Amino acid sequence: MRRLLALSAAALVLAACAANPFNADGIAVGASRQEVLARLGPPSRTVAIPGGERLQYSLQPYGQFAWMVDLDAAGRVTRARQVLDAVDFQRIVPGQWTRDDVEREFGPPALIERVGSWDGPILTYRWRDTDRSDMFYWVYLDGRNVVQRAHPGMEFINAPNDRN
Repeated sequence: MRRLLALSAAALVLAACAANPFNADGIAVGASRQEVLARLGPPSRTVAIPGGERLQYSLQPYGQFAWMVDLDAAGRVTRARQVLDAVDFQRIVPGQWTRDDVEREFGPPALIERVGSWDGPILTYRWRDTDRSDMFYWVYLDGRNVVQRAHPGMEFINAPNDRN
């Protein structure tokens, strides 16, 4: 019985880590930069934001989560959140946002692709929708790195072989 309880507890811990691999849910507003680094480790990338800096913790190219931890000029947390979701992607404004804006808000993409029918790079982000569907979000840039369009699409993992 004790072994079963230990295995159940281990499974719960692993499930919690899979949902939030950086354990960033409990980052408190006002925490110091050092406290964030002690809890989450080194960020994937650090970018400047007005009045401070943003620590980016991204699981791209294979993961589906990216946490942004915003710090003020004094190095204190002002906000921490997971941004690869439908609500945050809706903030992208075609014709106004640039590649720098997209990468500042969402971190580095999983892929940077090119296709013959589009004259510019396409940033591809992997994410998970609210119904836990595996998704892509594509951001199409023109030759000046300005967003021209952006939209979600399904990521078919372990899909049946449909070539027959």
